[in-house]
Amino acid sequence: MSTTAYLLAFVAITTGTMIQATLGFGLGLIAAPVLGVIDTRFVPGPLLLLVVVLTAVVAWRERAALDVHGMKWAIVGRIVGTIGAVMLLSRLAGDGLSFVLGASILLGIALSVSRWYLRPNARTLLGAGALSGAMGTLTSVGGPPMALVYQRAGAATLRSTLAAFFLFGAILSLVALTSSGQLGRAEFHDGLLLAPGLAVGLVLARPCAQVLDHRWTRPAVLLLSGTAAATLVVQSLT
Repeated sequence: MSTTAYLLAFVAITTGTMIQATLGFGLGLIAAPVLGVIDTRFVPGPLLLLVVVLTAVVAWRERAALDVHGMKWAIVGRIVGTIGAVMLLSRLAGDGLSFVLGASILLGIALSVSRWYLRPNARTLLGAGALSGAMGTLTSVGGPPMALVYQRAGAATLRSTLAAFFLFGAILSLVALTSSGQLGRAEFHDGLLLAPGLAVGLVLARPCAQVLDHRWTRPAVLLLSGTAAATLVVQSLT
């Protein structure tokens, strides 16, 4: 890999890490497209290894604010959503599903802006977890549904709960990749190559979080979620 390519990968990982450590999601959204262009060997295995490290660090660092009860319901929903997405893929076109999922997130954002929002309870977290599982399976972008449910929670609760939620999903994905022979020594080596960007991003996330925690977390969540959803809709139409 050339020096220029490595620097681009480093910047993508650093930026994605900083955003996810601050808002609870964003590494896959920012880094996956860039890494895929640089070299397809970096996704999904090496990137997922970084996700496991990142989410474990954030969940542990802010464990006192973790919504354990809510996370349990969200995980159940994620499993259901993942299975449902796999079943639907065999019957419906992927572009159509991406459009529906992206449009549903945009609707949720519109409702949030209108001051109506979903409270994080068993029913809404089951739904958000299911939608996140479906989006993650179909598009690799599963953060917006959960982030929208927790948008009015404390910033630490948002970060820690989403981190624990995505840690569970990333570990499941790594187990699946390992069992299928797609994750081995080479992928671990590639993950180590990308690790410096993860470390720098975690360091930069602390001052960034201090700024966003002063009433800027919710607007940032809505902006990033809206960008992800709009991207899905546009891609499904082109």
